[in-house]
Amino acid sequence: MRRAILQRWIRIIPASLFSIAVLVAGFVTSVVVEAQRPAAATVFEGARLIVGDGSAPIADSAFLVENGRFTAVGRKGQIKAPAGAARVDLTGKTVMPAIVDAHKHLAVTREALVDQLQHLAYYGIGAAMSLGQDTGDVAYQVRAETIPNAARFRTAGRGITAPEPGRTQAPFWVTSEVEVRKAVDEMALKKVDIIKFWVDDRDHTVTKLSPELYRAGIDEAHKKGLRTIAHIYTLEDAKGTLRAGIDNFAHSVRDKDIDDEYVKLIKAKPGFIVDPNLPDRGVKVDRSWLRDSVTDAELQKLQEDNKEDPKAQAFFGIQARNLAKLNTAGVKIALGSDGGIPWAAHEEMADMVAAGMTPAQVLVAATRNAAQLANLSDAGTIATRKSADFLVLDANPLDDITNARRIASVYLRGLSVDRAALSARWTGRRR
Repeated sequence: MRRAILQRWIRIIPASLFSIAVLVAGFVTSVVVEAQRPAAATVFEGARLIVGDGSAPIADSAFLVENGRFTAVGRKGQIKAPAGAARVDLTGKTVMPAIVDAHKHLAVTREALVDQLQHLAYYGIGAAMSLGQDTGDVAYQVRAETIPNAARFRTAGRGITAPEPGRTQAPFWVTSEVEVRKAVDEMALKKVDIIKFWVDDRDHTVTKLSPELYRAGIDEAHKKGLRTIAHIYTLEDAKGTLRAGIDNFAHSVRDKDIDDEYVKLIKAKPGFIVDPNLPDRGVKVDRSWLRDSVTDAELQKLQEDNKEDPKAQAFFGIQARNLAKLNTAGVKIALGSDGGIPWAAHEEMADMVAAGMTPAQVLVAATRNAAQLANLSDAGTIATRKSADFLVLDANPLDDITNARRIASVYLRGLSVDRAALSARWTGRRR
C-alpha cells in the first residue's frame, strides 16, 4: 500500500513544474519569514510539555526560546525571561519535540528535495535522513543549508550493495573487497552521516552482499570513524551483520520470529538502534486527516485504496511480534518510515503502538532515538541548548498516538512554519 502511494506521490507534480513552483514558493516563504520573525526571546507557557526523553510530562510548563534555541525549560512562573521577551500562551495545548524520521529515500534534484522537506515540516517532521540513494552533490549542499519552512536533512550518500540487475544503480554495486573499501572511502570524503549496506536477495532474485564484503565494508567504515547501518531481511543475515560489527538496523527481521540469540547479540551493543520500519498493517484506516494538505482527488484515491489485506496482516504480524520482543528487552527503537511519503511517520507511529509499544515509548523513538540515529546532537528533546524544534498539539499523544497529527503549529529553529501557505500551495485551496 505505502509503495503504491509513493509512486502516485512522485507523480503528483510534473517535473516541468517543479522549478516554477519552488521559485514562487521561495519568494513567498522569504516574505512570510521576514514578516513573522519572532522577538529575540520568546516565552511559551501553559502547555503540557513532553520533553522527549521518556520522563513524565511537565504540566503548566514554560520554556524560553532565544535565537532559535531552548535556553530554559521548566514550569510556568519559574522561568526568568529577559526584559522585552514576547510571550505565547499555550494553555490547553500539548507540546512535544519535532519528529525525526531517520529512514527516508528522497529526491536528488534540489527543487524536488526542498519541496519534500517542506512537506515533512508541515507534518511536524523537523529532520529526516535519506538512506543510501543520494547521487550527486545536491544532498550535501542542502544538508549544509537552513531552508525556511523545511525539515533539516541528513544523508548516507550512496549506500553499498551487491549488483542488483533491474534495480536502481544509485548505490555502489560491489563485487570485491577492494571495491567495497573504495566505496566507503569515497563516502567518508563526503562526510556522510552514516554508511548504509543492503544485505538482501530481493526474494531470491539477486545475489546478496556476502559476509566477506559487508565485513570489509563495516571494518573500513569504523576505521574512518563512521557508523554503519544495514538493510536486512532474514534472521540469519541479521545475526551475521551483528557479528561483523554493524551499528544499527534500517529494518528488523522480516522472514520469521526472532530468537533469544538475536536479542542477546543486540543487547551486547548498548548503543545499537533498530529502525523497525514496519510494513502496512493491511487494515482499513481513515486518512481524512490529510484533507488540508492534499488535493480532493488525491484524498479520494487514498481512501479508495485503503482496504483489508489478510496477506499484509500476516506479514505485519511477524514484524510486530519482533518489535514487541525487542522493545520488551530494552533495545533502543527509532522511527523511520522509508520511501518519500511525507506523512508516513505518523502512520508508522500508529503501527508501532499496534505492535505493542506504548505511546510514550513511540514518542521517544520518534524524537530522541531517531535524532541519535540521524546524527543530530541538537535535536530530539526539549532541553537547553537544543534547537527549538517543537510541535504544538491540540490533544495529548500520550492518550492516543494519533493526536500527534492534531497539529496547531510547528516551530523549527524557533520560527513558526507557515503551514497555511504551504497547504494553499499544494492544494490550491486558500485558508
